[in-house]
Amino acid sequence: MPLRTVACGQRLLLLASGLAAGLGGPVAAFAAEHAQGATTGAGQAPVAALDRSGRKRVGTASVYSHRFAGKKMADGTRMDPHDDNAASKTLPLGTEAKVTNLKTGKSATVTIQDRGPYVKGRIVDLSPATADKIGITPKEGVAKVEVKPLVVPARAATRPGDREEPQR
Repeated sequence: MPLRTVACGQRLLLLASGLAAGLGGPVAAFAAEHAQGATTGAGQAPVAALDRSGRKRVGTASVYSHRFAGKKMADGTRMDPHDDNAASKTLPLGTEAKVTNLKTGKSATVTIQDRGPYVKGRIVDLSPATADKIGITPKEGVAKVEVKPLVVPARAATRPGDREEPQR
């Protein structure tokens, strides 16, 4: 399979021709992790760059629809609405983060396992179980939250357990 070099900010990426995400396994994980900042295709807007700073951010959280239950997430696992998983466009896959509902003060720890949300102004999609824990009702569907990364995966992680503490 031919390889091509793609300029991505200050990074050069080697991507197999075709859609790397459709290949699954390590290639999909590599592409999801490193293609941030590149354009997603002809005429599409650039994807947000990954943030490994460990800085907290405040914004709107939404809840994964139940129709995503059992579907593959960016990290290759299946979405379980009963687990504490979440989606972020800017946090690296595998990041563990504390999500606090600013209205209720309730918080939960999630693992970033997917990309999204793709709605303007939203910073994180939460599983229904996590949303319930922090007091986001199905009727509301969204809430203002603070997302604070607790553990950010190592930049060159070769195994799922390789992690580094965020810089303070």
